[in-house]
Amino acid sequence: MRLEVILIVFIAITIGATTMIKLEDTTISNSPLHKEVEFYDTTFVEVNETKLLAKLYSNYGVQKAGVLTLDNVAYTTENIQLLLADKGTYKGDILYLDGNVSLKDFDGYVYRTEHANYDQTSEILNITSSFIAHMDQNIFKGNSLEYHTSKKEANASRVEAVFYTTDK
Repeated sequence: MRLEVILIVFIAITIGATTMIKLEDTTISNSPLHKEVEFYDTTFVEVNETKLLAKLYSNYGVQKAGVLTLDNVAYTTENIQLLLADKGTYKGDILYLDGNVSLKDFDGYVYRTEHANYDQTSEILNITSSFIAHMDQNIFKGNSLEYHTSKKEANASRVEAVFYTTDK
């Protein structure tokens, strides 16, 4: 055989092989667990035309399939002085909080629980596990609580309370 024929056959095999190989990896791009966004030590600020609506800090977060999960959440609004949790999950307008959840409002009450969720639209914090709340010496405990942060109204179940009043 001649060298030209060998080269032509080799080139034809190379072209055929390269057109048959698929170069993109579909397992990563089609994976439902593919990260859309990942961030570290980030503060999100929500504003409208006139004022600051909310501020959220997290030391780590990732968004997968439209759900934002957060670590070490710190959240504030005009009605919430500080809302803390070990873990948070954003689904729509609801922030689900788990682990060492605490809420400090501007009236001085501090609420502590393990599980809660906060609806940004209605401005309602739902404590879904047993909780304890205190302000100075006043203490109350319960199984669940619905707290309207804008109205400063709370509804709780199975409450035990100790309140101190001032002498007149």
